[in-house]
Amino acid sequence: MFDLIGNIKKKSGLDDMFGDTMTVPQSVQEVLQIKTVYPDGIFWLGKDIYSKMFKFSDINYAVSSKADKEDDFFKYSEILNSLENGVSSQITIINRKIKNNELDKIIMSEQENDGKDKYRKEMNEMLMNLANGANAIVQDKYITLTVQKKTVEEARSHFRRVATDLQAHFSRLGSRCNELDLTERLRVIHDFCRPGEEADYRFDLRDTMRKGQSFKDYISPDSYEFKDSYFKIGDKFARVLFIRDYPSYIKDSVVWELTDNNRNMIFNFDIVPVSTEEAQKFGEKQALGIETNIANYQRKQNTNNNYTSIIP
Repeated sequence: MFDLIGNIKKKSGLDDMFGDTMTVPQSVQEVLQIKTVYPDGIFWLGKDIYSKMFKFSDINYAVSSKADKEDDFFKYSEILNSLENGVSSQITIINRKIKNNELDKIIMSEQENDGKDKYRKEMNEMLMNLANGANAIVQDKYITLTVQKKTVEEARSHFRRVATDLQAHFSRLGSRCNELDLTERLRVIHDFCRPGEEADYRFDLRDTMRKGQSFKDYISPDSYEFKDSYFKIGDKFARVLFIRDYPSYIKDSVVWELTDNNRNMIFNFDIVPVSTEEAQKFGEKQALGIETNIANYQRKQNTNNNYTSIIP
């Protein structure tokens, strides 16, 4: 998600895009595999690879009727199908603990001096108690697109067109999708790399350039320490878990179940579009496999003199 490791998508079939080699970082700044940043939030990752991040809002899927869920599912499928072949994307869900001053902006009702402020005060106290009881965890949702282009202008033109399509698709889904500029995107990385210091984030691109400093100096942690089964960011411990194999059937609530916990975490879901020809070959292979299973089942039943069995 954060372009921390240069070879993160090797197993996803993107070796040609990201390469299959990785240089061992010599400093905490080098762990961030970002070469150049631009004010509109585009990152250059090297080898003509550019990425852009978007933030989208949640929808009331869990409480919707079955018909509405099916409709939302097809609209979500339209978003995935709108992604072009050769453009990798990653959906990210971040659970993070928010401070009391941020809670005030999100859930607190403002005083209006209309004789009902005492009720607003009581409601604010109830909401604050509930939020503190739930560890004040909120979820932010993002989608990051990565594309291979010769110049940043070509990448910017591509992302501008894709942004229009994404915003239209998310709007039909009842969600808002907005581009992240440089300050907002670096804040996401800062909050990940420097947990507990979210309120200290300050970044001014012009001031950074004037001083001749690197943007990585503002977002990198004091130290990284990588072990076999965990790693440390400063004095915080973290572990990466991944899903190796998918079952034949997955419930539509699987992502919610994985992310519904009161702790800081990041959930990433990589999407690699394939060409229509490749998808058609895969479908034909699956259909042929089903037909073979049916023939084998019928042959076995006929051997047992069961000529009226129904194919399961």
